[in-house]
Amino acid sequence: MNDSIERYIERLLNESTPETPIWNIERVRSGQPPHWNYIDGCMLIALWELYSKSGDTKYADFCLNFMDFYIGEDGIPLGYDMEAYNVDFICPGRVLFDLYKYSRREKFKRAIDVLYTQIERQPRTYEGSFWHKAIYTNQVWLDGLFMAQVFYVRYALEYNKPEFLDDTLRQFNTAQERMYDRKTGLYRHGYDASKAAFWADKETGQSRSVWLRSLGWFSLALCDIVSYLPDGRHKDTLIKILVELLDRVGRYADPETGMYWQVVDQPGREGNYLESSGSSMIARAMLKSHRLGLVSDETRRLGLKTFKGVCDKYLSERDGSLNLGGICLLAGLGPENNRRRDGSYEYYISEPVVENDAKGVAPFLMCYVEAKLCGF
Repeated sequence: MNDSIERYIERLLNESTPETPIWNIERVRSGQPPHWNYIDGCMLIALWELYSKSGDTKYADFCLNFMDFYIGEDGIPLGYDMEAYNVDFICPGRVLFDLYKYSRREKFKRAIDVLYTQIERQPRTYEGSFWHKAIYTNQVWLDGLFMAQVFYVRYALEYNKPEFLDDTLRQFNTAQERMYDRKTGLYRHGYDASKAAFWADKETGQSRSVWLRSLGWFSLALCDIVSYLPDGRHKDTLIKILVELLDRVGRYADPETGMYWQVVDQPGREGNYLESSGSSMIARAMLKSHRLGLVSDETRRLGLKTFKGVCDKYLSERDGSLNLGGICLLAGLGPENNRRRDGSYEYYISEPVVENDAKGVAPFLMCYVEAKLCGF
């Protein structure tokens, strides 16, 4: 299995350029020109993890070449629009801390400062949480905690800004309070602090469903941030949220494959399916949390079972090339002029399922790194 995955990684690298990465299915389908985006950012995060654990500089050099294309000498990313206040744009920035140390290219440091300026100006809910985007007024999505908060914490630690850690902790505590679903023990995809969005519950502001990949983003954000934080109350609080989440979501694992359903709490319902991106995210969070000494061997075993389940069900060879399937292409809530994205069960199962998109491939590779460290 490891040989097959290594061949798959080689294919991803060999067939991708910064202009046309084969893993960015959304951009390929839209026909848009190259621009700064979180999808490529997720792949760079995964490739940097491969470098940091293997020491093979081909991964670091690929990331360096990729970012060199997207970052101008002024530090402004290609196609970047700060006024969109899109937290997705922050996501690729976390790799810049590593690339700056690796290459000492000053433009990467300038880009970090550009993205931090967005953090400074990002609109917030009345509780102090970042809006997901300017067009999503007063909305917080679990996705956004991964997109913005890991960068924010790294910035706080690199530039000695401990007050930013207080801010991050408040935002996670608010998400836990506002998005927790008592019925399932899990979290809803999003909430609207104003309770005005068409998809939001008028009493709680929550969206309607437990979407797998949103839980995956949340779990990745928690375990990554915990891995950076020094010991203390910030770390202790986030560990508690993470461990409880992994324990609860683990109860929803498919008994046969260890994978998780697109709408997590409705296994086997007509149209529901075992989805690979979110399953890989949950498995990676379990395995990394075990490596950090936060969870039991039982959780590690479940994480490995899930990863193997993804490999067995969705990693396949066709015409001599490996492909990873079972990936939900995209999902979101609104905006007002797109009422199809209403947070319902029917909506989440209606989005396209694709192969080789980075939203599935990147967490799969992150999980592979952790699985290898566990002896997979």
